[in-house]
Amino acid sequence: MEPLGQYPDPIHVVAHLSDPHLLASSLQYGVVDTAAHLERALERLARLPMPPQALVFTGDLADKAEPAAYTKLREIVEPAAEALGAEVVWVMGNHDEREVYSRELFGAESDAPQDRVHDINGLRIVALDTSVPGWHHGELSDDQLAWLTDVLTEPAPHGTLLAMHHAPIPVPMLRLAELIELHDQERLAAVVAGTDVRGILGGHFHFTSFSTFAGVPVSVASATCYTSEVLPNQRLLSGVDASQAFTMLHLYEDRIVHSVVPAMDGPEVTGHGLEMLAPFNAMTPAERFDMVSRKDSLLNRPTGD
Repeated sequence: MEPLGQYPDPIHVVAHLSDPHLLASSLQYGVVDTAAHLERALERLARLPMPPQALVFTGDLADKAEPAAYTKLREIVEPAAEALGAEVVWVMGNHDEREVYSRELFGAESDAPQDRVHDINGLRIVALDTSVPGWHHGELSDDQLAWLTDVLTEPAPHGTLLAMHHAPIPVPMLRLAELIELHDQERLAAVVAGTDVRGILGGHFHFTSFSTFAGVPVSVASATCYTSEVLPNQRLLSGVDASQAFTMLHLYEDRIVHSVVPAMDGPEVTGHGLEMLAPFNAMTPAERFDMVSRKDSLLNRPTGD
């Protein structure tokens, strides 16, 4: 459908998913079917009227870094991405292991930080490996920061997104997570400030959050496996098999719109079928405005009364 309001279509569309935590054959905590949850999220992505050009997964791809879990991940994600015409951007998380991650996803034997650059029709997406072998908190080495500085020296045609697992934000809704945050964030801020970085994407916390960092918007996607209950009842920590979501980014010339999308269907309580689409498309712009904006139009009359 052509734009109906004041803005043109976005230049880029990016789907941001995080923390699938796939397992080779078992259920997570004996309960969560992480593969089925990821499949449902990708099925919903297929309904988008403007398909994404990139699927960005910000870490914790495999719960126990099992080789078979990465194989399963590719078997689920890659056909869906191909159907959408989207490039997949993988990012390391604290549950991933560099050697297995590198071998199973990129066919390379390496235990070095898994930092990569992707060009999505002029939009640069930099995958930063903030993992620390043997630990759950995040770090970036001097060499990684020097590499990123070099990458950002020349602006990309449509700017840059940084994708990392440990998002550089405060976590006031999950205070224990402060102990596993990205360390020495001011060093990354010094690299990012004044560059063409338009947004930073992260995961790790298993709930959606937004902030700014070095003057740049930060978007943290929820998880597709399970989520963090940010208001637990008489519990120090609580993970729940509910409220999974991913985030859509629509990038315009001068802004980015972030939309949180539930990863599974909910029960419909009101709506209209596609039988209204053909008559709507045949209307003049004034008739469409009248139908959608006027309170007593056919579209806006209550249904089910």
